[in-house]
Amino acid sequence: MDNRDAVSAFLRSRRDRITPEQAGLPTYGQRRVPGLRRGEVAALAGVSVEYYTRLERGSLKGVSDSVLDALARALRLDDAERMYLYDLARAAGPESGARTRQRAARPVVRPSVARIVEGMPELPAFVMNDRLDVLAANPLGRALYSQMHADPACGENVARFAFLHPAAERFYTDWERMARFAVGALRIGAGKNPHDRELSNLIGELSTRSDAFRVMWGSQDVHVFRMTTKRLNHPLVGELELDQETMNLPDENGLSVVVYSAAPGTASADGLKLLASWSATDGQEQDARPHSTSTPPSPPPQP
Repeated sequence: MDNRDAVSAFLRSRRDRITPEQAGLPTYGQRRVPGLRRGEVAALAGVSVEYYTRLERGSLKGVSDSVLDALARALRLDDAERMYLYDLARAAGPESGARTRQRAARPVVRPSVARIVEGMPELPAFVMNDRLDVLAANPLGRALYSQMHADPACGENVARFAFLHPAAERFYTDWERMARFAVGALRIGAGKNPHDRELSNLIGELSTRSDAFRVMWGSQDVHVFRMTTKRLNHPLVGELELDQETMNLPDENGLSVVVYSAAPGTASADGLKLLASWSATDGQEQDARPHSTSTPPSPPPQP
């Protein structure tokens, strides 16, 4: 298995979106392509047409950083897209398969990281991997995504919840924006890890079952979660506007800690406090129940 198709599709899509005018190139006569020609990209990158053609056919193995930088400038890639191009080049190397198999075999959250997440009771916090699997969450994090965690079909995967769960479009006020972010994040993961069978299976499942995912995946867009604002409509506490911070864990093979917070004194902050109170009460009740029973959660008390 290699990543030639992914490389080819990405480079073509980035070339197609740039007009000659945007690149500062003169235009003559009728053009058959929506964006730049291969020869124009080659000229902008300072490489031969033959060499760029080989790259666009999917062969990034052994390409130097200077050529990748030149391509990124010619194609006007942003930081996330540039990183994705470098990931594609690294994945094309001879040792990528062994590194990926080792990485896929270790999706374990260190106890110290789990304690940090649990130690933020007033903030929803999670540990996630490149596949957007939630590997660990504190009680408030589980309460915030209660619909996902309650449905075994979601497999505690944010992308599967976003595209396949019937409540997702109500839960995410900006559903399309969030969905595109999720698709872009999965593409980043696929660029780093083309041999990840679970990720390939997830992308295949979502492409088969969701028309929206299939269309968004075909756009070739990439996105890195760092800082953003999420607007959610929680079934128990209503509308929440939360800031999201994502911190990559060093030497953890793609694991990140994701934390949500609300500005002090806002309705969203009050909503989080109410949700935290409910999650603490519900957790105590769950601990007191016999394991053979299953009782749906009750709404939190109103202030």
